[in-house]
Amino acid sequence: MIKQRNEIRFNSVIIYSLILNAGAAFMWPLVTVYLHNYLHKSLTLAGMVLLAMSCFMMLGNFLGGYLFDHWSPYKATIISALISTSAIFTLVFFHGWPMFGIMLLFVGFGDGACMTLLNSYAASIKTRSTRAIFNILYIGQNVGIVIGTLMVGFLLKHGVTVVFGVTSIFYAALVLITILEFRVNVDRRVSGKPVKPGAPVETKVGGMILAICGVVLSVYLAYALWESVIPVHMTNLNIPFENYSLLWTLNGLMIVIGQPFVNRIGTHFKLSTQTYVGVTIFAASFMWLIFARDYTAFVLVMIVTTIGEMIGFPGIPAWIDSLSTPQTRGKFQGLYNLFMSCGRALGPLIGGIVLDYASYRELFSFAAGLIIAFAIILWVMNRLRMHKSQADLG
Repeated sequence: MIKQRNEIRFNSVIIYSLILNAGAAFMWPLVTVYLHNYLHKSLTLAGMVLLAMSCFMMLGNFLGGYLFDHWSPYKATIISALISTSAIFTLVFFHGWPMFGIMLLFVGFGDGACMTLLNSYAASIKTRSTRAIFNILYIGQNVGIVIGTLMVGFLLKHGVTVVFGVTSIFYAALVLITILEFRVNVDRRVSGKPVKPGAPVETKVGGMILAICGVVLSVYLAYALWESVIPVHMTNLNIPFENYSLLWTLNGLMIVIGQPFVNRIGTHFKLSTQTYVGVTIFAASFMWLIFARDYTAFVLVMIVTTIGEMIGFPGIPAWIDSLSTPQTRGKFQGLYNLFMSCGRALGPLIGGIVLDYASYRELFSFAAGLIIAFAIILWVMNRLRMHKSQADLG
């Protein structure tokens, strides 16, 4: 019998995030390249497959948050991890069309639930500040992405069976960690208990949550282009797929080395300011991407992209948690992950459709413009909320 703890260990959350994102990172860049270059399907179909996968991921995000708030987080996390693991293991033996697409739906659902449950568990830790938790969690997440994308780049040449076999090992480890480490008492305020003075009221922060989630949708829609159409774009420019994988190694190393310094500097600024600056730099990188034609240019763009990512991305779930109560923690973290999955869903689909009728220039311009538009909406919403708060105090 696994002993129940009073609080989940922070190191367990970091390791879980690393392994989950390493496993997921095997899949995202592989889907478009495998469908287009190996199964000879169109980019539009690849986008539709990723859309369907992300829709199931959104369903997992929602159910993960609901089950965290209303059922057993421990059982929900085990079941979610088992769903993803079973689907990946099936792909080791059956990875033709349409079985490949069908199993991706189960992977998306299980991963979506796991991501929301992970964020909710992390936000329930009381021994560290929420901002510090999500900053370090972001480092662990990106170490996982580096491991996954680097390995898939070099394993794919040995066959897709090898890729899915190694991915299965990561997901099996995820199930084991869940069973051993996630049996804890979760701090959840019982329904009907009065909200403490000064705590946020859900009806007053709903608009802000949605505005933040709009930015999340736009940045991950753009981010999904790096994971879907950009590897195809680079191979069309005669840049080897292994070199594409190395870009993610650069991304991860920059985050691992630079994120602690960014986090230290970020404590002197509001979470809102940090978000605005980061997403603006991230949007600007896509304008530069329009002119990238050789590998050096892609490296430089990735550096700028990563700088924006380091500044803007980690504080978003912490900002959302600061607007939450313990009773709505799972719900709001579920919304965050849902909009993230929605962006990842729309990115490949929009990318495929735009490239069927236009060019990469139009696609990257659209991505940058969308991010800026949502950032402006969030800025306006936050200013209105601050003025209202000052008026209420006055």
